[in-house]
Amino acid sequence: MRLDKYLKVTKLIKRRTQAQIACKNNRVYLNSHIAKPSSMVKVGDEIKIVSPVMMLRVKVLQIPVNNQYSDDFFDVIEQKKLEAE
Repeated sequence: MRLDKYLKVTKLIKRRTQAQIACKNNRVYLNSHIAKPSSMVKVGDEIKIVSPVMMLRVKVLQIPVNNQYSDDFFDVIEQKKLEAE
């Protein structure tokens, strides 16, 4: 499944367009590499999302089927609030 679609279906990012913009602005990493929206996500991959206010790292546990949401798609590895400068 494409990274932008995975982020939307798992509700890590609200909309697919926002996921594409985040990828294009180098705010999404897949296995420690800057990710493109079209990058393919596999079970066991690590996704890191960096925003101006927080950083979130998750491990992919399952790939969604039929765009149905479940809490079992990912496991949060690290989540921290970034301090304002």
